[in-house]
Parts: sequence; structure tokens; C-alpha cells
Amino acid sequence: MTVKDTIYAQPHEAVGEFQFDESVVAVFPDMIQRSVPGYQTILTGIGELTAQYAQPDSQLYDLGCSLGAASLTMRRKALTGCRIIAVDTSQPMIDRAREHIEGFHSDIPVTLQCEDMTETVIENASVVVINFTLQFIEPEARQLLVNRIYQGLRPGGILILSEKIHFNSEPMQQTIEHLHLQFKRANGYSELEIGQKRASLENVLISDTEATHLDRMKQAGFEHANIWFQAYNFASFLAIK
Repeated sequence: MTVKDTIYAQPHEAVGEFQFDESVVAVFPDMIQRSVPGYQTILTGIGELTAQYAQPDSQLYDLGCSLGAASLTMRRKALTGCRIIAVDTSQPMIDRAREHIEGFHSDIPVTLQCEDMTETVIENASVVVINFTLQFIEPEARQLLVNRIYQGLRPGGILILSEKIHFNSEPMQQTIEHLHLQFKRANGYSELEIGQKRASLENVLISDTEATHLDRMKQAGFEHANIWFQAYNFASFLAIK
């Protein structure tokens, strides 16, 4: 049973920085479904792209795996002989992800690692997924991570990167932000919840523009990269080595 996200439903005397702790883990499925437009479509797409690009006897990476939703999607579509490595810095997330993953039988092994994805060794990879996690990494560390992913991918391998993005045009930014706020309101979040969560994420989630993401991939060596799905200010990129 999905637990409803009520973390910010009551006034907080001081809103601390957002953390992926036990309280967030308990309500995470509800939180992300009600906050991220197109999330389920992205998961479905990750599965289909895995079916298309996963190579025999290769490794598939889920960097910032949270509860393992992308790992489970990849595992359903991966080839026998592939191995999934799921990484997250939050031990509560890893613990709950293990429960979710062990609840489904598969011949595709999943290794869960509690570590900083910027320190994860990427090798013999055919699919790497970063699903709404790069935005929580220090901006100066992002290019180095994408570089290492490119270097660890086999020829023909892919990076799937999903992120909240922002726009250089202020009228466009305000309009898209309004649409996203209406999405959250329609999903039952109050003005108090929206405001307190925004405050908690202010210095934690640092977004980039579409152009910044594409330039970063180009610098890493990817010749083919573009957005394959977008809903408001949430986009998923595909880069092919």
C-alpha cells in the first residue's frame, strides 16, 4: 500500500534542507508520482530503451537508484547475462530498494551499493540511468561524472539522464513553473506543502538548462544526444556512444 506524502502538511518552525531520510523513503512513491509529471512514462521508456540497447554480458547502472524503480524496469527488459548495479548515497533508500527488488524473481542479478555515484566505477556498461539525481550533485562534479560514464560505456551503449530543467527565458520559466504548480495542486498538495518543500529544496536541487546538459554530453564525447521525453520542466535525455 502506498503511503501518502504528508511531510510538509503541517507548518515547520524552520524548514531544513531536503534529505533522503527515513521519512522521505516511507512516502517516496507517492511523492514522486504527485510531483514529477511524466514519471511513469519515463520508467516505461527506460525499459524499452534497455530492451533496445542492453548488450549481452554487460553491466547496467542505476545511479541514484532510490527505491529501485528504474532497476526493476531494466531488469524486466535486460538480456540474460547482464548485471545491474544500483547505487544510492542513502542507506534507508538502499535498504528499502533491496526489499522491493527481492520481491520479484529474475535471473538478472542486482547489486546494491550505498555510495556516492561520483565514486562508482563504471565499466563494461551498455546502459547507464541517472533518473532525477544529477541535479542533487555539486554542479562542478557533473561534467567529470558524465565523462566517466562515457568512458565506461561500450560502443553503442547509452546514457539515460532525467532531470528537472530551467529556462533562460524568464516568461517561459514562469509559465512552465505555473503549469508544474498546477500539476501539484491537482494532485492534492496544499500551498503550505508546496511552499515548505520548495524552501527545503532551494539549495539542494540545482537544475541546469537543456543546453547545459547537451553541451556536457558533447564534451564527454557523445556524438548523439537529445531529449526523448519532456513534460513541463522535467526532461529525459538519451545519449548514445
